[in-house]
Amino acid sequence: MHSLTRHNGPVRRFLIVISALLAAVLVGVAVLAFISVRKSFPDTAGEVRVSSLNSDVTVKRDGKGIPQIYADDPEDLFFGQGFVHAQDRFYEMDFRRHVTAGRLAELVGKNALDTAKYAPTLGWRRVAQQELALLDDKTVALLNAYSRGVNSYIDGKTGSDLSLEYSILSLTGPDYRPEPRTPVDSLAWIKAMAWDLRSNMSDEISRVLSTEKLTVDQVEDLYPDHPKDHDTIVGRSGNLDGGTFGPRPTEPGLARSAVASLTSAQKGAAALPALLGTGDGIGSNSWVVDGRHTTTGKPMLANDPHLAPSMPGIWYQVGLHCRTVSKACPYNVAGFSFSGLPGVVIGHNAKIAWGVTTMYADVADLYLEKVDGDTYEYDGKKVALELRRETFKVAGGKATSIIVRSTQHGPILSDLDDDIANVGAGKQSTTTTGSYAVALRWTALTPQPTIKAVFALDTAQNWDDFRAAAKLFTVPSQNLIYADVDGNIGYQSPGTIPIRTKGDGRWPVPGWDSAYSWKGSIPFEALPTVYNPDEGVIVTANNKVIGDQYPLNLGADTAPGYRSQRIRDLLTAKVGGKQKKFSVHDMSRLQMDTYSANAEQLVPALLDVPLGSRYYRQGQDTLRGWDFRQPADSAAAAYFNVVWKNLVELTFHDELPKSEWPDGGERWFNVMRTILGKPNSPWWDDATTSGRRETRDEVLAEAMRRARDELTMIQSRNPREWSWGRLHRLTLVNPTLGDSGVGVVDRLFNRGPYDVAGGGGLVDATSWDASKGYEVTAVPSMRMVVDLANLDRSRWIQLTGASGHAFQAHYNDQTELWVDGQTLPWLFSAKAVEGADDDTLTLVSTRGRTS
Repeated sequence: MHSLTRHNGPVRRFLIVISALLAAVLVGVAVLAFISVRKSFPDTAGEVRVSSLNSDVTVKRDGKGIPQIYADDPEDLFFGQGFVHAQDRFYEMDFRRHVTAGRLAELVGKNALDTAKYAPTLGWRRVAQQELALLDDKTVALLNAYSRGVNSYIDGKTGSDLSLEYSILSLTGPDYRPEPRTPVDSLAWIKAMAWDLRSNMSDEISRVLSTEKLTVDQVEDLYPDHPKDHDTIVGRSGNLDGGTFGPRPTEPGLARSAVASLTSAQKGAAALPALLGTGDGIGSNSWVVDGRHTTTGKPMLANDPHLAPSMPGIWYQVGLHCRTVSKACPYNVAGFSFSGLPGVVIGHNAKIAWGVTTMYADVADLYLEKVDGDTYEYDGKKVALELRRETFKVAGGKATSIIVRSTQHGPILSDLDDDIANVGAGKQSTTTTGSYAVALRWTALTPQPTIKAVFALDTAQNWDDFRAAAKLFTVPSQNLIYADVDGNIGYQSPGTIPIRTKGDGRWPVPGWDSAYSWKGSIPFEALPTVYNPDEGVIVTANNKVIGDQYPLNLGADTAPGYRSQRIRDLLTAKVGGKQKKFSVHDMSRLQMDTYSANAEQLVPALLDVPLGSRYYRQGQDTLRGWDFRQPADSAAAAYFNVVWKNLVELTFHDELPKSEWPDGGERWFNVMRTILGKPNSPWWDDATTSGRRETRDEVLAEAMRRARDELTMIQSRNPREWSWGRLHRLTLVNPTLGDSGVGVVDRLFNRGPYDVAGGGGLVDATSWDASKGYEVTAVPSMRMVVDLANLDRSRWIQLTGASGHAFQAHYNDQTELWVDGQTLPWLFSAKAVEGADDDTLTLVSTRGRTS
């Protein structure tokens, strides 16, 4: 699970160079920081005169710096949002712009070139430019208004005026002057979101790379089916219950012959910073219940997306309000936005609320291509490759360029690794095994402007409006849940999901055979949906959407449902024979549930294994009577997770290439479940030992012994002094300068570490990577609970704070609350906002005024 933190190797490589330069000017950094740290702080009170507004815009901020923006027309409203985003998060926006445009080397130097090359190869900005041409005038006007708001704030300012990061970077070069914002910058950011949430491309590659040591059948064992006792999102009250699946053809044998090129594609993908994060821990929880399950008699909706931690956090809380809501100005919405993108992505308006989780729909396929010079084979014919040159400017260096090659399926990803000889020059022969090129077909590379869905969701007034907005949500494919003030709840699968006539998307397929081409996409009307289910509960946690009665292939690589089943079990629990009713507080507590279903299935087997010496039994004894919960101060949780790390290492490392070592996340809970009842399964055997065959109990015992020794070494000989939180720590790292290796610079921007509860595959999903350590790699990036009976009783929190300015009061003033499981009041009505107003900034329109 990579992120823009110290966990991201490619980003770290170019930061090492920055570190060397910065080390030479440490004294300058200290002086500069003292003088400049407050230079970029924005004014959040008073008046700013603006020439490009129709009328005044008011920005009211509460005690956490969260803005509520009021205007008389939509263009002024989104101008205000752009202005405020730039005030608080311009560097974050600019960094994202450089990544999505393949221009990161312009900002940080030549060692960002590997990263810079990938986005232009995929063509994010090129597709975004095509999408802009497809938009209606009204949507373009809103995008332009947002960009004008950003540009109004940055006009006349140097980089150092805008953010401390620019001041630090200027130590190794001239002060940076940002260029104006454009609508394409916003559209390209949607492509970056879609890339990080692109479903199973990594799993496709991993399956093939695992065949380096395993048979295809063994690889399939590591991707077990969704457990039958874990519910799908849509049951038989949803649409399209007819039909059955037959066997799905795959081409694993062919893909095994392309390991080198697939390794190349994997390395290229890893070079691109994961702006939201990737891997098993990237997902979300959401649920909605009707009034029968609440103390208010009206629905409640909860959501907490699991993304990579960063400093600042990924989300920006905001309210967008037309002073008079009308057809001409229909916005009255609040929730979570992305800096750089207009509108509210997740939240509620005065009538409806919605939440989002990753659907893991399979919207991308890898095609093996027979490339010869500047041609490739398709149905027995030679077809010319599409070639285009991409040029990259480099801060402090010379510009460089690459040739991007594409087939009709999409860009060739395997060109992005220098280890494949002659590929970049277009000279690769395909006469020998293993020399296939690898091209990507991905729905997001077909122009489909998802931005319209954001504006439509923000103004939707009922279920029909919501579904109409969902139809526009083409990429990324996400689970959408719904509730309204009239008491209705619902779920909709959206997105462009391809129909495959051959192959099922789990393995790369031959690009030269037209039988493997896509045959359109699943019609929106045929996608799973449910409205007011009999049970009154809908839960989505990246689990399987609908059962095998559904006749179309949505994708095989969903989460196995450990989180979703736990949530559903709690929501449907009976108390005294009656349905438990939930308050807003209860919903917030549920989001912090640290119960480990993995521990529940594994601990009985661990306790059945004799360990002999008292020293080792003391570790094992921490599990006796344990309730399987993982608070930060739990000794049992510390021991269990160290056992789990060692168990997956002992069971699987000997049989997998290093690049495919298990991260120990939710999928691996399911893998372990399938072999735990088989004491003599070949998976328990250590392939590196000859002449003997290890059994399950031997491996469990060794995992417990290693865990006891490890905790004794790093924490205490006394098990009562063990603590999960002291192992499982969260550090918030700035995406460019927070991993410089220069202590004073790191401390300027980073915050933490924090001892946290939870773990991967739990409702409180603070994930970690068992192949690397216990540090947090993905988190609930925000938490929200919406009360449809009284929107002002709703609650919200995000990981860091409103500000992206280091040392500003709201830089991380929500973090401690987030760690403790607390939330903030989410005030919505004008009266409630007025009562909590700390700062008011007025953008004064000078249009038509003489002074």
